[in-house]
Amino acid sequence: MKLKQLVALITTGVGLMAAAQAQTVLKIGYATSPQSHYGVGSTVFCDEVEKGTQGRYKCQHFPSSALGGEREMIEAVQLGTQDIVNTSTGPLGNFVPEVRIVDIPFLFRDYDHARKVMDGPIGQDLLQKMAARGLIGLAWTENGFRHMTNSKRPIVQANDASGLKMRTMENKVHMDGYKTFGILPTPMPFPELFTALQQGTVDGQENPIPVILASKFSQVQRHLSLTGHVYSPAVIILSPAVWNKLSAADKQVFVEAAKKGAVAQRKKVNDDENNGIAQLKSEGMQVVEKVDGESFRKAVAPAYAQFAREFGADKIAAIQAVR
Repeated sequence: MKLKQLVALITTGVGLMAAAQAQTVLKIGYATSPQSHYGVGSTVFCDEVEKGTQGRYKCQHFPSSALGGEREMIEAVQLGTQDIVNTSTGPLGNFVPEVRIVDIPFLFRDYDHARKVMDGPIGQDLLQKMAARGLIGLAWTENGFRHMTNSKRPIVQANDASGLKMRTMENKVHMDGYKTFGILPTPMPFPELFTALQQGTVDGQENPIPVILASKFSQVQRHLSLTGHVYSPAVIILSPAVWNKLSAADKQVFVEAAKKGAVAQRKKVNDDENNGIAQLKSEGMQVVEKVDGESFRKAVAPAYAQFAREFGADKIAAIQAVR
């Protein structure tokens, strides 16, 4: 065999080996469109994973709830039938009860406070707790502060929300809090929500501005009130079936990629918050920008006694104390 042929064979063999290594395609799912904050964060995460592993790991995206609602996707990641989910904490408390504490209404003052908590010792401890439940939390991303929309009337103070049938996430903490406003909470998977609003099955819903924009809720909701009643974190979760096969170096790549995804996702949330209100107004929504926040805080106060029993007053105070 001539030297040139030998070199060609070796080169081909190395190329085939590299191609074989690149065959690990991971399924990542999220609830909203590829252009949404979830899409942006997931894309940066996946690009960084591919780059950091020299193409040995790639992602196949399943946006817009193509693999099911968030609860179904978390379950699939736990079972190993889905590799990654970028999800809000809404249904996560059903799998990791300790996470429910961050869903308490009016717990966080603003984005700076929320991000410091999630990136600091409290948030990192919650990420670690997921492993015992068959989930690998890589990094906290973001959904945003939640606001109320409905088809009936403007909501300026808490009693304006009374009697409204409002879709909520499958989340007991949210539902207990919203009942104090007189809302009739109606838990429903996100993929069913647009049709339910369109048909009048529910009067309204509550979500961050990026979700309201991405889901085109302005087509089926007339009123938006900037209540900011709950901060909604999100998280990139990896299946243990994938994690346990990774080398120590690749594990680090995945974690760092998730952190970069989080930065991009939070930036998109900020951009949508800054530009989205004007867009929603232009699409016909009537927006109450100055809500009587104190009326909501007073209304929810009785629920805090229950939250203190459930989570520990000291743990709630520790979150509130972060500066």
